[in-house]
Amino acid sequence: MLSPLHKQLLNNYQQDFPLSPTPYRDIADQLGVSEDEVLAAFQVLAEQQMISRIGPVIAPNAIGSSALVAMAVSDADLAWVAELVSSYPEVNHNYERENRFNLWFVLIGDNEEHLNSVIADIEARSGYPAMLLPMLADYFINLGFELNLHD
Repeated sequence: MLSPLHKQLLNNYQQDFPLSPTPYRDIADQLGVSEDEVLAAFQVLAEQQMISRIGPVIAPNAIGSSALVAMAVSDADLAWVAELVSSYPEVNHNYERENRFNLWFVLIGDNEEHLNSVIADIEARSGYPAMLLPMLADYFINLGFELNLHD
C-alpha cells in the first residue's frame, strides 16, 4: 500500500526535483511534512523497488562520454547479468528487450577509454560479449509519467 506521501513523491518529483543544497527539506516544506518523513518515504520506495535512483539525467555526451550497449544473454543468466550490470555506477539504467540482444543499458564515463574499460570488465565478469552502439542521432524521450495514484 502506498501512503499519500509516497504517491505525491512518485508523481510530483519525477521531474522538477529541487536543485538546491537542501532538496529533501524543500520537498518537505512543499508537502507540509518533515524532511525525515520525506527521506524515510524515499527509502521505503527504494526498498520496494518502486524507484531505483534519485539523480540527474544528463544529455548524452554532454559531460564525459556515453554509449548504448547491448548484450545477448541466455534467459537462465539474464537476471544475474542484469544485476551485475546495474552494480556499476557508470550504468544509468538497463532493460530487457525481446530480441536476441535482450539486455540493453546506457553507460556513462569520463571518456571513451573509461567506457571501454567498464565494458571489458562487464564482459569478463559475465562471460558475455557486449556490443557498443554509437549515437548517430540524439532523441529526447520524456520518462516522466503521470501515475494516476489518487487516494
